[in-house]
Amino acid sequence: MIQKINFSTPKRDVMLDITNKVEECVKESHITSGYCIIYVPHTTAGLTINENADPDVQADMLNALDRAYPWNGNYKHFEGNSAAHIKATTVGFQQVVLISEGRLLLGRWQGIYLCEFDGPRQRQVFVSVFGEK
Repeated sequence: MIQKINFSTPKRDVMLDITNKVEECVKESHITSGYCIIYVPHTTAGLTINENADPDVQADMLNALDRAYPWNGNYKHFEGNSAAHIKATTVGFQQVVLISEGRLLLGRWQGIYLCEFDGPRQRQVFVSVFGEK
């Protein structure tokens, strides 16, 4: 079963912690051992797993991506959002997380993030859970 979660992103560049929403999908699936695929069907948003204890990590990541791919670079794309496309490709569009004892097998400080690079926008995240009940 594929579950869809809708999000509103508040600004152009932001990392939203979506871990709790994904955990709800896992709980609703009643899968106790398996894996969870998280996918974002957008070309200017991505998904990552990283530290969720210190919000400065998110700020540092967004700043590093801005330095690597500045918004006002020498790009040819007519929409003017090439930096967002490049950032999303760099971060990636899916994550796979193992499930153990009915819970996501994340590290102590890990969280799942929807990375917005061209907001604010309405975004969708798809979650599919596979395994044993």
